[in-house]
Amino acid sequence: MPGSAAHPAKMLPAIATHAITTYTRPGGLVLDPMCGIGTTLVEAVHLGRHALGTEYEPQWADLADRNLRHADLQGATGAGSVYRGDARRLTTLIPGAFHGTVDLVLTSPPYGASVHGQVRSTRESGERGVVKKDYRYSRDPANLAHVGLGILLEAFTEILTQCRHLLRPGGHAVITTRPWRERGELIDLPSAVLAAAESAGLVPVERCVALLAGIRDGQLVTRPSFFQMKNVRDARRRGLPVAVIQHEDTLVVRRPTHPAPAQCTPIARPVGGTPHPAHRTSRPTPAQAGR
Repeated sequence: MPGSAAHPAKMLPAIATHAITTYTRPGGLVLDPMCGIGTTLVEAVHLGRHALGTEYEPQWADLADRNLRHADLQGATGAGSVYRGDARRLTTLIPGAFHGTVDLVLTSPPYGASVHGQVRSTRESGERGVVKKDYRYSRDPANLAHVGLGILLEAFTEILTQCRHLLRPGGHAVITTRPWRERGELIDLPSAVLAAAESAGLVPVERCVALLAGIRDGQLVTRPSFFQMKNVRDARRRGLPVAVIQHEDTLVVRRPTHPAPAQCTPIARPVGGTPHPAHRTSRPTPAQAGR
């Protein structure tokens, strides 16, 4: 729907489709705890799965719901619902009937602003300097996109702990994330996210690569952000032989079939800030759709 392109970090539909078809069957249940404009949910319902999403920002939650309604009009056979609130309170936002029944969690944490947004040069815009737009999730300082890496990882561990309680035993979580560079330094977010998943009680299964480059005449065509290209050029001028990052790490973990010992089970609790009250859209839930 109009406005979807303004979200700074949309899930790539091809990655969502591949994960959903690999780790679920028709009629299965997919959850995205940070669903943004609802790309994961839309792909799921078009593939005959049911979908649940939570989103902190009201504008994106409403847009995700409109995108689900649009999928209905296009003939999607699955049903989906969006709940508004902080994903660190996932088990209170999602109705108890779904706890322990989710087949696949599919999501991505927010990451550096230098990876996101659209940039126009002076030649394109007629304005002096570089003009950047659509690189903010919101202006709310409590949004996890605006916190430091340490706080983000602590919060994301909480979110994954909540996801573990919603997954069925043996259910999978697929997390897409990418490294980036700031002032020439590599920020290895994928490895940190994998450690967060293990801390949340999830078992690593695979670490894959989703190539973002295009292919033209047998050659890779890179499509990094303007600021990532600038980081690479600056580093090379200093004699550092760094390369352009053109992939996302796709981390696959699962909930253990047998519960961990009680003393090792992480306890979920909200971390800082006051979340928005939960808001449930008027769409039918998967249970109402006859799952």
